[in-house]
Amino acid sequence: MTTPELPVSFVSSGPGDPELLTLKAVKRLQAADVVLYDDLSAGPILQLAHPEADLISVGKRAGRASPRQDHVSRLLVDHARTGAKVVRLKSGDSGIFGRLEEEITALEAAGLSYEIIPGVTAPSAAAAAFGIPLTRRLTARRVQFVTGHDVTGTLPEGLNWAALADPQAVTAVYMARATFPAFAAKLLEAGLSPQTPALLALGVSTAAESFIPGTLASLSTLCRDQPRDPSPGLILYGALSAR
Repeated sequence: MTTPELPVSFVSSGPGDPELLTLKAVKRLQAADVVLYDDLSAGPILQLAHPEADLISVGKRAGRASPRQDHVSRLLVDHARTGAKVVRLKSGDSGIFGRLEEEITALEAAGLSYEIIPGVTAPSAAAAAFGIPLTRRLTARRVQFVTGHDVTGTLPEGLNWAALADPQAVTAVYMARATFPAFAAKLLEAGLSPQTPALLALGVSTAAESFIPGTLASLSTLCRDQPRDPSPGLILYGALSAR
């Protein structure tokens, strides 16, 4: 079914490989007048944008100077009000830890319409690239996504540690490396075994892709003792399938 194009398209870029984009995402990029893009959506994906499109970086990266969220939302509204076709290019799936709600709220307050184009999630891409399923019949009864830090960069408060320590779940922790030692300590307190299988996935689907398999204990030690890698990282743990 063909749907009319709206003033603003939230396009999910997936983990970084342009070949993992949906057809609809590519069409919107090719038709855009303005593209507001995250750092993790830069590079080869931007080559798919219309040659005359204005490309504006609004990315946020831990430990680096970044645009304020209210500034990003204002840019989105201002460009859409000119009548331009605007693409807000977000990494991974825009509805998962992508501050999508704040930008939607700003558009609705301005009376502007939008569409959301979903994308490949980082956990799905990481599991596929490593060659394992994200679920396991009769073993991994659910998958749960959680952020490894709050807006201040510290371990979030109020997490359900009993649920996160479920050995029959596969848990994906976004933006976790800086806080994972503290995160893992909470899991151990909640009863999860230190030998629980775990996987650190770095730069999934990019030229810098790498994987470090281990356990809850070993990856906690790794994150504590080694300098932070600049590649985007994700940690999976729980009822992971052996490769």
